[in-house]
Amino acid sequence: MFDEMLSLEGVSARSSRCVYCKGSKMLCGKERCSVIARFYSASKVRQRIDKTTLDGSCPPSVFVGRIGYPDVAIGPMIPPYHGDTSLMDTPERWVGLPIDDIIDFRSNLVRGMHRVDVHDVENTNKLVARTRDLALARNPPDVVAEFQRKPQGRMTVDDDVQPFGPSAPLSKFDVSNFRFDNRLEKAFFDTDLRAGEAIVSLYKDGTLLSQIQRAFSVGAFGVRKRRKFVPTRWSITAVDSNLGLHMLETTKTFQPIDEYRVYETMSLDNRWAILMMPTSWRYELIEAWYPNTAWNPQSDKIAIMSDWEFFDGRTTYASIGGCYYAARLAVNELLQRERRQAGVSIMREAHPGYILPVGVWNVRENVRSALRTPPKRFATLKDALTHISTIMDIPISRWIRNSSILKDALFQRRIDDLWS
Repeated sequence: MFDEMLSLEGVSARSSRCVYCKGSKMLCGKERCSVIARFYSASKVRQRIDKTTLDGSCPPSVFVGRIGYPDVAIGPMIPPYHGDTSLMDTPERWVGLPIDDIIDFRSNLVRGMHRVDVHDVENTNKLVARTRDLALARNPPDVVAEFQRKPQGRMTVDDDVQPFGPSAPLSKFDVSNFRFDNRLEKAFFDTDLRAGEAIVSLYKDGTLLSQIQRAFSVGAFGVRKRRKFVPTRWSITAVDSNLGLHMLETTKTFQPIDEYRVYETMSLDNRWAILMMPTSWRYELIEAWYPNTAWNPQSDKIAIMSDWEFFDGRTTYASIGGCYYAARLAVNELLQRERRQAGVSIMREAHPGYILPVGVWNVRENVRSALRTPPKRFATLKDALTHISTIMDIPISRWIRNSSILKDALFQRRIDDLWS
């Protein structure tokens, strides 16, 4: 059985501690074995997918790969059962769920693949057209798929996209019980509407971000001649980034808040502290990964990284990746509702119970969740930081050392200081 687990994970038995541990000694230091967690989740569905045909209700869910760009693999992600499967690909509804539920959702989704040039969005191939239709769907359509071989492969994990299960090249698939989302359909048929304008319009109309991101990935938006398929991980960040920048155009014109605030939450063994300060717009995300977590598996020390921007924004892509833009969007949603601006420092501790990355949604939706709760309010930055020190395990002095926004607030003298 353990050999099957190693195959599922893509772990080399010759070089990995896993082969000596077999999930019993916890040699990696994690609180739980992520190999076993994924194996048992996959084993629940293995018999149902051990064939070249599959039928089920697509959440709806599609995936556009990036390997081989601009020649990429696109296709549906299908579970082997029918019913209301929408929860399986609606991360806006996942906050508060245990990580095992999320693993189960994603390991049950079988990815069908068909290669296509990203610029060939008007391809008449039925596999391409039906994949696009799924991305525009309102309800979980019923799908019957035929694969060129039995689905196989490890469960893919990435901090920018939700995990998904086995995959196989598609021969064909048919869709029934299908209805378009009227808002997405309207944007799709408006071939004079720019993609950025479509994203903003749909968001303001209440369309879920996950729906917008799916449709954007299959080239459903934009001026006709400029449409193209966008790899899923890029489409998620593109939508978060564009909406955040759109909001910032007005956020920066509002009056600053008049107090220090701290919002907090805990989820999936991640701790969050969101500090808002009464300044003009500035923003940073600081992530601290404990030893034996997904992105710090070998070291015995906490790894901390950060990215930031001041009022004029940034010109380079954040090294933290999509999480930076997801959290920035969530913060701006609150500031837009209040018609205020602020300086924002987000501190995240990822503890060993976070046994595998589940996607950038984890950042966006947990920051959103924290900002929906009443904050703790303080008159001074010192008082706010003192409170944060009671939430987080890492000493506040280390957060400051790794922060550009906090160091600026604490140590940079301003013109007003000369007259005080």
